[in-house]
Amino acid sequence: MTFITTDRANKTEVKIWAVLLWLIVWEIAARSIGQEILLVSPVVVLFKFFQLMITLEFWQSVAFSFLRIIGGFILALCVGSFLAAVSSVSSFIRELMQPLIAVMKAVPVASFIIIILIWIPSRNLAAVISFLMVLPVVYKNILEGIERMDRQLLEMAEVFKVSHLKRFRYIYLSQIMPYFKIASSLSLGLCWKAGVAAEVIGIPQGSIGEKLYEAKVYLQTPDLFAWTFTIVLLSAGFERLYLIVVDNLVKKVERG
Repeated sequence: MTFITTDRANKTEVKIWAVLLWLIVWEIAARSIGQEILLVSPVVVLFKFFQLMITLEFWQSVAFSFLRIIGGFILALCVGSFLAAVSSVSSFIRELMQPLIAVMKAVPVASFIIIILIWIPSRNLAAVISFLMVLPVVYKNILEGIERMDRQLLEMAEVFKVSHLKRFRYIYLSQIMPYFKIASSLSLGLCWKAGVAAEVIGIPQGSIGEKLYEAKVYLQTPDLFAWTFTIVLLSAGFERLYLIVVDNLVKKVERG
């Protein structure tokens, strides 16, 4: 059997010409305004980024935020997938989870951040907020994937007494994987936005959020843009690497 994967032809790829065009527009806007405190040029941002890169403090801040935000993301993947699997076979658990997931989706991120700050130290805030933002996305997508599975395949597996391990590898995994990948892709961008926002409010020492806050307070616009550029690179880079790893794992399982 073959695994179902997302159609690469339908993926939205970022075109180099579009990026260059927007960079040109950005450069023209910065030159027109002529005030670096309001808008810096992409050249200045890139120069500042490389200045930050050669410092130990930069990498310490990146590691601090990365480990907590991605830690919350991975934990939410595991918990969300488990709860979706349990909910698919237990109506009680599904009904129990519905109001909780609805609240987690509806409550503003800022409210969550302030509430969580009452209970835990700011150092762990990003991990908890990332977890809370990602969990509903993973849970809903995985549950939908399970509910939309081809029941005829499951019935056929039952008739031919296919082992549970083979059912998982060749039926469940193949049909749920597209939903898992979509949930992961959506969640990665969300967890970085929510995690960094939590750091900006909680201001844990040594975090990217602290650097953004300091840049704002001291009107260091180049630093603000450079750290924002860093977040974009971390988010996009990890997402691409993560999806490559997931695809490779699926192919290994398929080959058995």
